[in-house]
Amino acid sequence: MDGSPRILDELRALPSLDHLQSALDARNMTPGWIKRKKPILHAEMHSEFVPAQWRYAEAKAAMVAAGRLIGTDLAERRNFVMRNPIPGNDYATLRTLVSAYQSILPGEKARSHRHAPHALRVILESHGSYSTVQGEKTPMETGDIVLTPGWCWHGHGHDGDEQAFWFDGLDVPLTQLLEPMFFEEHPDGWEDVHTVTEVSPMRFAWADTQRALDRAKLDDTGHFGTTIELPAPTMPTIAIKVHKWPAGMLNRPYRHAANTIYVVMRGSGTSTIGTSRFDWSFGDTIAAPAWNRIEHHAAADTIMFAMSDENLMRWSNYYRIEALD
Repeated sequence: MDGSPRILDELRALPSLDHLQSALDARNMTPGWIKRKKPILHAEMHSEFVPAQWRYAEAKAAMVAAGRLIGTDLAERRNFVMRNPIPGNDYATLRTLVSAYQSILPGEKARSHRHAPHALRVILESHGSYSTVQGEKTPMETGDIVLTPGWCWHGHGHDGDEQAFWFDGLDVPLTQLLEPMFFEEHPDGWEDVHTVTEVSPMRFAWADTQRALDRAKLDDTGHFGTTIELPAPTMPTIAIKVHKWPAGMLNRPYRHAANTIYVVMRGSGTSTIGTSRFDWSFGDTIAAPAWNRIEHHAAADTIMFAMSDENLMRWSNYYRIEALD
């Protein structure tokens, strides 16, 4: 394929569309008018991922077993990744997000590392565990939300007496898609602690979150209930929201162009995502792929954590929301 006058003349004189397509195939080009198995353009958004639920009670029981069977010497992070049950997927929870349940035993320390993806933790059960981010050591107590912005050194440990459990959320699938993945283990194994504090932009304490929800106004669209958004300017690809729903609350159904993962921080109820119904209680995780119908019913007073790629969708001018009755 040298672009010689003879080759160019042959291309100009191709006798049929089949010959033209063969010539283009040989040059790694494809006609824009042919039908494809997967169309390039769609009339509306459709996610290949499906609504799914993971039950915390089951994961906790399995993490107790993992605490017996494997240590942090072999598993730098003792966690269970929540894989969306679609063919060919081995780790992503949704297109841009991945979540996991993680645990640490009393007296353990998880080695420090850093990576390009942004990460956060929702602490489900913990008394005495801690996180160290960029040399700053802060508590990880039940109900706390802890941030780990991309490329920050981070590790954690446990000074308490009972096994600790939490939810992890990261934008690893997005990083893999865009390809700027970097990862590095700390050269000393654990980073030095320079500061010990309970107040940090990397930690949203449970009591502070509850107070903020008590002050927040009810969402006037009827979609979300009483909602706060937690500021995470160093993690621009992830939106972090917490909803407060009184017992009996039934939201106005909607769909939006954002992939969302919910974690039940308190309460119980039922959600319908697309056509799938999920009964949930404390600690459960629910994956809501973008542009699926979302309807929630709180059976008891509920506080629901939600992480999504809404910020990314808004920045890209892709975001839209549609009320459904």
